[in-house]
Amino acid sequence: QVQLVESGGGLVQTGGSLRLSCTASGNIFQIIIMGWYRQAPGKQRELVASITSSGSTNYVDSVKGRFTISRDNAKNTVYLRMNSLEPEDTAVYYCNAGGIRPTVFSSWGQGTQVTVSS
Repeated sequence: QVQLVESGGGLVQTGGSLRLSCTASGNIFQIIIMGWYRQAPGKQRELVASITSSGSTNYVDSVKGRFTISRDNAKNTVYLRMNSLEPEDTAVYYCNAGGIRPTVFSSWGQGTQVTVSS
């Protein structure tokens, strides 16, 4: 089992920045990939950015050049740095961790609200 705790959400004006943090505990050595998802009201949850255990990153087109995912292995923490925020980025952001051992798993954090005012 992997447990995830997110922090760092809040209210920011258009053009502002925030950094989200996600700290993992439990069976962390089985994590293969971690990602940040978001869900806006009335919309489906979407993958925003991901980072693999080897450091490969991936971003949804709408955040490329503005968001950066990174990790600190010593702190078991993944970050999402969000710059040039837009009202369209308003959503609940969820951290996710996935792996395949001992069985396939996908763990979620509780979510953190990000609100960008125009």
